[in-house]
Amino acid sequence: MKSPSPSPVLSTPDAQIVGGLGLMMLAMLVAPFIDVFSKLATASTSATMITAARFLFQALFMLPIVLRLKLWRGFSWRLSGFHAIRAAIIAVSMICFVSTLKVMPIADAIAIFFVEPIMLTLLASIFLKETVGWRRYLACAVGFLGAMLIIRPSFAEVGFVALLPVITALCIAIFALMTRALAHKENPWSMQLQMSAWGIPIAAVLLFIGEIADIAIMKPSMPDLVTMTWLIGVGFVAAISGILATYAYRAAPASVIAPLQYMEIVSATLFGWLVFSDFPDATTWLGIAIIIGSGLFIIWRERRFASKPVTATAKTSIAP
Repeated sequence: MKSPSPSPVLSTPDAQIVGGLGLMMLAMLVAPFIDVFSKLATASTSATMITAARFLFQALFMLPIVLRLKLWRGFSWRLSGFHAIRAAIIAVSMICFVSTLKVMPIADAIAIFFVEPIMLTLLASIFLKETVGWRRYLACAVGFLGAMLIIRPSFAEVGFVALLPVITALCIAIFALMTRALAHKENPWSMQLQMSAWGIPIAAVLLFIGEIADIAIMKPSMPDLVTMTWLIGVGFVAAISGILATYAYRAAPASVIAPLQYMEIVSATLFGWLVFSDFPDATTWLGIAIIIGSGLFIIWRERRFASKPVTATAKTSIAP
């Protein structure tokens, strides 16, 4: 979700910038728990059930904030259609990503997903007419090559499922573009709540279709107590990481905060190793290094030429 427009670097107090960096680091340490809880839940429930639970519990956690701050007064009902589209995009992205987590290590899936800033750069140049020079196009190409290093052995092992994080990345990039277009019209908290509220009926429809058509990744189920704990954890962590990232972007310039997004790959690798004993091999680490390097180069070029970093337009770069 798009945070409020950050202040220029020179007008932001140093202490505030440090605080913003700290909040983003904390958000990146917390965010992988969305994937850890989702992967644990896949043992007994479908990807669509996990997605529905995220929308439900995230909305429940966000609702008190919106009510307390009386942000509901700023709801723009004529923009409801856009929020519904954003929710549908997030639903597709998360179903794809959670389906991947069922058969792939978290670190591998998130590393592939982080081609999202690269996709966002390309989409912004096409649809928002942002100026992107040959160096950034080259960095995008290099980043995709890094993703291929990770996808290739995974594709041989699990098949087309290894490509689902790429679909997730594309969805999140489109979501970020829509968020940028809407961000100046509504409060970010209101936008997040409305998106989650629309996501609940969308996920319910998908579950109904899954039951009728007997589609495994879309079938509903009654979760047991342990699975319910994981589902609540998914929604809670999604809300907390979003809140932390929002305040981070309020406290410090986006161009300063954006590179810290890549900390999520490191923390995801750590938690994937501790919880599931999954640790990337040398080829995967090389792919991760290439993706991070190309992404940081894109951010550096955007910052150098004082363009608004497309990689920092939304907290959606936090893995879905």
